[in-house]
Amino acid sequence: MMNCLREARLVTAAMMIGVALAGAGRADDAKTKAITKPDTDAAAPEQAWEGKLSIGAGLSLRIVVHVGKTAEGKLTAKMDSPDQGAKGLKVDTITLDKTTLSFEMKALLGSYEGKLNAEGTEAAGTWTQAGNSLPLTLKKTDKATELRRPQTPKAPFPYKVVEVSYQNKTGGVTLAGTLTEPEGPGPFPALILISGSGAQDRDETIFEHKPFLVLADALTRRGVAVLRLDDRGVGGSTGSTSASTSDDFAGDVLAGIAFLKARSEIDRTRLGLMGHSEGGIIAPMVAARSPDVAFIVLMAGTGLPGEEILYLQGQAVMKAMGADENALKNQLEVQKRLFEIVKTEKDERAAGPKLRDVTKTWTDSLSEGQRNALGNVDAFIAGQLKMASSPWFRYFLTYDPRPTLAKVHCPVLALIGEKDRQVPARENLSQIESTLKTAGNNRVTVKELPGLNHLFQKCETGAPSEYAGIEQTIDPSALAVIADWISEQAGSVVK
Repeated sequence: MMNCLREARLVTAAMMIGVALAGAGRADDAKTKAITKPDTDAAAPEQAWEGKLSIGAGLSLRIVVHVGKTAEGKLTAKMDSPDQGAKGLKVDTITLDKTTLSFEMKALLGSYEGKLNAEGTEAAGTWTQAGNSLPLTLKKTDKATELRRPQTPKAPFPYKVVEVSYQNKTGGVTLAGTLTEPEGPGPFPALILISGSGAQDRDETIFEHKPFLVLADALTRRGVAVLRLDDRGVGGSTGSTSASTSDDFAGDVLAGIAFLKARSEIDRTRLGLMGHSEGGIIAPMVAARSPDVAFIVLMAGTGLPGEEILYLQGQAVMKAMGADENALKNQLEVQKRLFEIVKTEKDERAAGPKLRDVTKTWTDSLSEGQRNALGNVDAFIAGQLKMASSPWFRYFLTYDPRPTLAKVHCPVLALIGEKDRQVPARENLSQIESTLKTAGNNRVTVKELPGLNHLFQKCETGAPSEYAGIEQTIDPSALAVIADWISEQAGSVVK
């Protein structure tokens, strides 16, 4: 259907604990902020209840509810969504007796109602959020499942870790993040990491992978200072992602450049940018506007207009999931009808019913198995409508990165995994390279990395459904290419 770039919130009908994210896309900011700022008042947990929330396209999010008691015997609870990097979310009320497990989370507009089995070890019920409902079974467990993420760096670190914040006065937001600096007097070359679409934390956490933390660690050990940030409305950053566009986020990066230039330990002549997915769209925007950008790295950045990307992505993801030719044809036809409405109907109230009719006609035409793969169909439709009406999606759909790429004159490294199903390598790398070189920029290196997916993990098919099950966060071959190229451009001396 809609699909989008999100590295795994994901493609098709994803949900932030059940709130439709519109294909890969963007979470409601108030809910995202609640998710990323844990409450710490409740008593220590006494038991855990764990389950998986199916979000469609073969994807699921783990949910863990920790239930404890106060000294007075009152039940308390917190909820984790480990795959989204969210822990300790406040549960306002909870009931747990011989027949029922139920709870409410006001900040998320969410609630759960489950019936216990005779042994009291399993609750079968429904998670409801913002009018959308999904089945969820929670099982009592002694210890919540822990995924192995061996690449996640652990303290102590051989470099400085500084918590920072600064303002984008033009955009009216405050941005919070982490700056890692090599030991020594400096001045050091520096790099700003730019996340992909969706409201993400500074580590770009997804399925307990922390790719930006892995990148920052590897590069700082090579002598480069690295700034990574919470997106608007996430963690310590203010603002709204759902009401913002790629152009707005470019303003946030420009504010980051000004912040780094004001620090004596940073070499203002060696400032670079590295963007992942949508971040690979934003980095050229900033480089085209700012002479302070010395080099840029595009990790799964796009070289084609948003609409073309979505068509390619939709086909590639469905093929990786085993869709037949008829399903692929139907997907493409429905996408074209939906996008035409978005492009021509500027009135959101008028567009809504038209989009709903097209989406419902498509879901009604699916087999029972195909509908089940979507998860809750009503929630899926709601997610598609939510995405289509967002400022971000309308901007992305019609944005063509090529005119901006033609204005980029600094060195560029563009990388895409061979098995990337969200930003297909061949079509996008060729466009990026030809656009830059035609405009006179011959300082461009493009590489298709064998066997890697959109997250630059070694994979089987590249389907988004594989992301969570892969222990590797970023393949060492990708890390080496990035670190070597940046060291060459920035002149960092640590090897």
